[in-house]
Amino acid sequence: MSENVRYWLWLQKALGEGAYISRIVDEFGSAKALYNANILEWRMSPNLTARQIDMLGETDINSVDEIIYTCQSNNWQIIDYDDNRYPKRLKEIINPPAVLYADGDLPDIDNLAVIGVVGTRKASDYAIKVTHIMSRGATDAGLLIVSGGALGVDTAAHKGALMAGGKTVAVLGCGLGTNYLNENKSLRDTIKHNGALVTEYPPFTRASRTTFPMRNRIISGLSVGVLVVEAGVKSGSLITANFALEQGRDVFAIPASVLSLDFAETNKLIDDGAMVATKPVHLAAPYAERFDTVNLSKVKGVEEYMTVLSDKSANAPKSAAPVFGADRKDREKRMKMEKQASKLTGSAKTVYQCLDESFAHIDVITEKTGLTVSQVMAALTQLEIMGLTESTSGKRYKRI
Repeated sequence: MSENVRYWLWLQKALGEGAYISRIVDEFGSAKALYNANILEWRMSPNLTARQIDMLGETDINSVDEIIYTCQSNNWQIIDYDDNRYPKRLKEIINPPAVLYADGDLPDIDNLAVIGVVGTRKASDYAIKVTHIMSRGATDAGLLIVSGGALGVDTAAHKGALMAGGKTVAVLGCGLGTNYLNENKSLRDTIKHNGALVTEYPPFTRASRTTFPMRNRIISGLSVGVLVVEAGVKSGSLITANFALEQGRDVFAIPASVLSLDFAETNKLIDDGAMVATKPVHLAAPYAERFDTVNLSKVKGVEEYMTVLSDKSANAPKSAAPVFGADRKDREKRMKMEKQASKLTGSAKTVYQCLDESFAHIDVITEKTGLTVSQVMAALTQLEIMGLTESTSGKRYKRI
């Protein structure tokens, strides 16, 4: 955080998330200068409403010290607008956040080709599998995947990036430290060791109907392009697509059946000019010359990515763990799992061999394998995606 962090926190607390703070601060010269201005100067500003002036006057700057203390106590980062780590790309949007809170290490956004991936939480098998393949392939090419950390498409996007050995960023619609979406707690733990959890909301802010649409502008703002997967009528994903268009970002869409209402708006985006993406190279190619980090030769074909997964391993629309067909006999299921396990290499193989059918805490697994926590979390994520392990509360894992 910069030396002006208290002034940015004060401004955020006074005007709220999503306020058009950049034009206000530009007028006064800095957040500190805005704070030190008198009420007459505030009233003369064409960028401040009467209500905003009241809110600025009513907000005690000392009240932000508790936020700073909470973040420092939890090792959460505060990245204010003046911080060198604040992405310049995000400053391009009309209403950038005054402050970002991060758990983990935020990648160098400005020097990476970032693809935001959005789609429904109640995703179809097709959408989950395609998202996983596109995200894994894009990561192989050197792109960074950003999504929202929710179930369905978001989960598949993050897991695809992690399985490729890359980093990923989850932009949350709540504050750090909340218990929102416990089903994905294990995934969030993995992300913060292989990227970052990011939010503009102060610690412990609860999720609501308004926080998610607001955070969507950050997903697109961090990105050079946004991939929309399975957006039905009135889908929230369209909010992100619209933000992307307003911000001058590229918009990609996955084509699907014209008879499916679940894909109606995705197909409409294509009709309206969105770029069609049917394989990972379609996401990477537009940025190969713009970013040195993009390497098209690293991208595999869709068929090769399909062979990495079992028929159902990417198809988990409502949970973090893959599911196998309930109608399959137990013997067939076991044979398939053994075949999957035989393909394991590296850390995933080491961790799998350490597990048995009793739950073991991640600290025990780390000690037994001699791997780092980050390596163990990444391996467990891969094993869970492949359907070879399951997790329970308290970071405990076992073989299936």
